[in-house]
Amino acid sequence: MSPSKTDASNTSPARKRSPKRLLLIVLGSLVGTALVGLLIVVFALAMAYPNLPQLDTLTDYRPKMPLRIFSADNVLIGEFGEERRNLVHIKDIPEVMKKAVLAIEDDRFYQHGGVDYTGILRAALHNATGGAKQGASTITQQVARNFFLSSEQTLKRKAYEVLLAWKIEQSLTKDQILEVYMNQIYLGQRAYGFASAAQIYFGKNLKDITVAEAAMLAGLPKAPSAYNPVVNPKRARTRQQYILQRMHMLGYITPAQFETAKTETLRIKSDSSEFGVHAEYVAEMARQLVYEQFKEETYTRGLNVFTTVTKADQDAAYLALRRGVMDYEKRHPYRGPEAYIDIPKSKEEADEAIENELAEHPDSDDIIAAMVLQATPTGITAVTASGEEVKISGTGLAFAQNWLSAKAPANRRVKRGAVIRISQDGGTAWSVTQMPEIESAFVAADTTDGAIRALVGGFDYNRNKFNHVTQAWRQPGSSFKPFIYSASLERGLSPATIINDAPISFDAGQTGGQAWEPKNYDSKYEGPMTMRRGLTKSKNMISIRILNKIGAKYGQEYATRFGFEADKNPPYLTLALGSGSTTPLQLAGAYAVFANGGFRVSPYLISKVTDSNGKILSQATPDKAGNEENRVIDARNAFLVDSMLKDVVRYGTATKALALKRTDVSGKTGTTNDSIDAWFAGYTPKLVGIAWIGYDQPKNLGNKETGGGLALPIWINFMQKALKGVPNEERVVPEGLVMAGDDYYYAENPPGTGVQSLDIGARGTPAEEKVKDAVKNELF
Repeated sequence: MSPSKTDASNTSPARKRSPKRLLLIVLGSLVGTALVGLLIVVFALAMAYPNLPQLDTLTDYRPKMPLRIFSADNVLIGEFGEERRNLVHIKDIPEVMKKAVLAIEDDRFYQHGGVDYTGILRAALHNATGGAKQGASTITQQVARNFFLSSEQTLKRKAYEVLLAWKIEQSLTKDQILEVYMNQIYLGQRAYGFASAAQIYFGKNLKDITVAEAAMLAGLPKAPSAYNPVVNPKRARTRQQYILQRMHMLGYITPAQFETAKTETLRIKSDSSEFGVHAEYVAEMARQLVYEQFKEETYTRGLNVFTTVTKADQDAAYLALRRGVMDYEKRHPYRGPEAYIDIPKSKEEADEAIENELAEHPDSDDIIAAMVLQATPTGITAVTASGEEVKISGTGLAFAQNWLSAKAPANRRVKRGAVIRISQDGGTAWSVTQMPEIESAFVAADTTDGAIRALVGGFDYNRNKFNHVTQAWRQPGSSFKPFIYSASLERGLSPATIINDAPISFDAGQTGGQAWEPKNYDSKYEGPMTMRRGLTKSKNMISIRILNKIGAKYGQEYATRFGFEADKNPPYLTLALGSGSTTPLQLAGAYAVFANGGFRVSPYLISKVTDSNGKILSQATPDKAGNEENRVIDARNAFLVDSMLKDVVRYGTATKALALKRTDVSGKTGTTNDSIDAWFAGYTPKLVGIAWIGYDQPKNLGNKETGGGLALPIWINFMQKALKGVPNEERVVPEGLVMAGDDYYYAENPPGTGVQSLDIGARGTPAEEKVKDAVKNELF
């Protein structure tokens, strides 16, 4: 019998494949596929794990550390290196900083094993509901990424990140991981790590930051540019407030701390390169010296360089030099605006144009660039780069008054669109000023060992990096005369030797060049006078006659005892007027010899260099006064020259220095031919200082400008601060000197012996002729 139709239908394929069966097949396939996939992933991870990079860079963490330059009293004055970083151990990181970072980056850091599965689930649910996208990378994962992986967003990179996080957690403690993170993370402004960021953004040590400041810094890792308080203060504050809320919610800070931190006004350092003292030339000098020894390691090894300058002396030198230069500017005419633009009518376009133009004219400390918005003979309205609108009137216009007139030349007139300079002279009123064209230099050093106490190589390092203290070879002018006088004491002359201050001339054979008819600075001649008075009055004729007597070659060779270079000081009679070349630093070392009793000391800047752990790598061993091996002139010679240089201060060209009200001040002014260089070299027994003013492209400073009027005030303003509280020190008369009349003589050359006079009979008076007959070997 054949089967019925009903039976046939019961065995059809459609019946065999019921929905339930199909669902089981699908689920089985998916589970199987998932298991296979999981096995493949596990196998891949198992294979990849042994091939993960070694963690040496973490377990032996040695980040690139910048070169840091410090003053003698531990003030940071310079930093060099691509990465600005202060390595700080976890025990030294304040709790508030750690809590701020954990609150925003990984509040379950101490609970998870490197990967926060709870955090991943929470972020996934948040993102699925359409909220702002959240991430779930732990601090350990960030460390793995920063040290070993690229920033590409791929599954492979994420898998390696997870594996590395596990490996890191097994190799380092939680505190070690957090320490590495907080030292390595980039936080903008070339700052790496929170200790460096605290210094750069707030000018503080990390241990001193407040809750509000910690929250601001903790907001930087996610986006250092977007949340940079210097560049984007509003956005940075918004994130800071959110972090404070997180800290409060997690119980990291009390309600009182939260309320205080929310309203705290933060003082952000707008200039992140600014240090606590203006010592840019010092820092650059130190960098060059260290690089000569350590080469490229200079910028990565974390070297600490301790200089000999002190903050107080450096500040005093910087302010004294700036004041001296600006006082010169005020005595000379206004040169007009630095630039002009046509200010657009649209406010938005005008603001942008003004901002762009002022960026080309950076401020120089207290000398501010401003754009003129309106100008009349009775007032100026201008705006600075910071957006501050200032009004100038009355005496504040005096310097530029002639250029406010409608009759002033169009290319010099102060008008709308002009870039001018303004300053506040100690008060609130603004005045028109100008950036100086002249340059200046100042250096002060300890006379006992040459340690440089202050050094300012120019008016503004950011404007002119040429270090005039060490690099400017200029004629010393009359400041060189004491070395000729010192030489003459070894050739039989004494401070009491009578020399004729009268005109003199030389032919080409005597000068080594063309015929020469030198003159005194004031073209006045006083006839016979003592050598002492000749130096006091800085008489050129006296110095020339002295050098002619002792011989130019001897004078040249003798000067090398003080550190002057023979090839830069040719043996011609013009050497008597300082026609050779020297630098302020070299002159400081030379004058120190007179100050310390005859010993050569070499000015030096670096006292020691240490590594990042404080281990001393090199230390200065300077030559010192008192060590007879360093003696270059007789103690009696140094005493006599010093006594003559004291007279320069008491009665001569440096009487302004009497304002110091001291009896132990000695020094010499210097003004070169045509008033091109102005100097003052002076000292007390323990401190020597050299001031110089001139143009980089030598030109006349002004017919009435002298070393006494230009350089001496800088020296005085420095010494007023540097010598505050330092008692007077009277010199002991060395053995071998005898007093006769009003002066000292070498015991072997008492009065009536040696060279008693030079050329005093030139005018032919009977008295002069008598003296002339008694003088042997006269040349004129």
